[in-house]
Amino acid sequence: MRLKISAARMGIGAACLVLVGTSPSCAEPVFDGLAGAWSGIGTMKPSDGPREKVRCKVAYNVTRPGRSLTLDLRCASDAYKMVLSANIEQSGTELSGNWFESEYRQGGKVYGTNKDGLIEARIEGNTVAALVTIQTRSNRQSFLMEAPGSWMAEVAIELNKDAR
Repeated sequence: MRLKISAARMGIGAACLVLVGTSPSCAEPVFDGLAGAWSGIGTMKPSDGPREKVRCKVAYNVTRPGRSLTLDLRCASDAYKMVLSANIEQSGTELSGNWFESEYRQGGKVYGTNKDGLIEARIEGNTVAALVTIQTRSNRQSFLMEAPGSWMAEVAIELNKDAR
């Protein structure tokens, strides 16, 4: 059972990780509009159970304007808690980076593209592989993670940028 809970937490963390690479407009630097704090709610769907509500907070720090970003993320539901950090780079439209979930000491890599503000990414770790689609518009961000065959089959989250 502990392995299933750990895999679920990693799945949520992996999904949240890919929030880092989207741009609200082509003229704006890629990561600069993300700097600051975001929060929101969503759902996660285990492959063998009902949907469960999840709450998340994300802090983005642009480390190289437009092209490099770190994040600190915290997500919690009634049954799960996760603390995740990540480093993401963008070169052209290609994204790459790594993530680490500190509570369960697991991590992995992320690969993908960012074209016209739409992220399509693959997240890989020892216990999870997922496809993620992310869209950011102004101060709102949404993503969907799908991991067929995984214990956590789907995670969908809506975030809003916190007022300064």
